[in-house]
Amino acid sequence: MGGKRALRRAYARACGDAPSYREVGATGEGALPGGYRVFRRRIRVGYGQDAFERAGAYVLGWGVQRGAGFGVYPGVPAVPGATALVVLRPPGLPWPRLVIPCRVVWTVRAAERIGFAYGTLPGHPERGEESFVVGREADGLVWFEVAAFSRPARWYARLGGPLTRLFQDLATRRYLRAVAAAVRERAH
Repeated sequence: MGGKRALRRAYARACGDAPSYREVGATGEGALPGGYRVFRRRIRVGYGQDAFERAGAYVLGWGVQRGAGFGVYPGVPAVPGATALVVLRPPGLPWPRLVIPCRVVWTVRAAERIGFAYGTLPGHPERGEESFVVGREADGLVWFEVAAFSRPARWYARLGGPLTRLFQDLATRRYLRAVAAAVRERAH
């Protein structure tokens, strides 16, 4: 029970916090800001309207994070201004865990793009923003892209150096695979 109370307290605290970086919304503007580690990774996930809609619903429902092995609290859909805690917990163990506060800074639901971005809040190991977008090309090809800019905000992220970057890269690969797998699963 203490774990749920701690999550509720962390969530209440995060709801009152402002983003921990200045460039709020920059992942939706094309060029990512300087002074951060930046990356974009894209994967083809399917073809046609049905694959596009399935992937978009999965992304907006935090399926990317859950499919990569993270918990999401409180688990409401991604809408602008929503605060969420992304929770990393070793499999099968209630502790230790890393609680990562973030806020949805933009969403898009258009004919050719569906997705959202969240920005870091105080207490997040990094400072920056990450977007999760499904797109559809004119020929029907459906892709999923993760774009981010970040720099360490907590002592352990700074100390981790290359290990922190490795963790980010592994999480991003899991995000990409999760969306591709969800689209394949729901097609059958």
